[in-house]
Amino acid sequence: MTSFDPSAQATQLRLAVLLLAAGEGSRLGTHPKALLHRDGQTLLQRFSDAIQGFNPVEYIVVTGFHAQAIESEIAKLNPLLAHQIQGVRNPSPERGQPSSVRLGLESLQVQFDVLLVALSDQPEIGEAEIQDLLDEYIKREAGEEIILPVFNGKRGNPALFSYEAISEVLKTPDMVCRVYMDARPKQVRVMSTSKQAFVMDVDTLEDIQLHKLSMT
Repeated sequence: MTSFDPSAQATQLRLAVLLLAAGEGSRLGTHPKALLHRDGQTLLQRFSDAIQGFNPVEYIVVTGFHAQAIESEIAKLNPLLAHQIQGVRNPSPERGQPSSVRLGLESLQVQFDVLLVALSDQPEIGEAEIQDLLDEYIKREAGEEIILPVFNGKRGNPALFSYEAISEVLKTPDMVCRVYMDARPKQVRVMSTSKQAFVMDVDTLEDIQLHKLSMT
């Protein structure tokens, strides 16, 4: 009898990725968070590199306030990526993150098993954290369609949503993942984690220093 290996099973999942990068970054002097640098790479590049090993069937990045700058970075990165970025521009980013989430969901074109919804300003999220989520997804029980990381009682990101959950979200106009999740707690499998990375993001100049980032 073979032993259970969730990591091996996770590699068989058809993963789609939705990265939200439409924010203004107002507390950073309106600098796009996705273009913050660490070790000579933008956060967008670091995240894009991290997901390559999971062979995503589709990878969408929603842009908005800094669309031109981020789209320029996408154009530079795509020739280097086996699984390339599809940029989708939110024409009304001032409507907030829910509008970007909905636009991203409506832009999905390829059949997938599970969708990773991620933020562009989480510098400590990498391959290991994504693997943790996928391993948890493999262990889910009947009726559990969403994997939500929780650190010390605080909800984190990224989160995973099954194809079935996303299909249900899209059936209702203007519905988004967070509202859907809150209305259906029985579908949510909480992944308690000791990794603070899931709740760390970049909002202030102090955060930039904490994560050893730079604007250039």
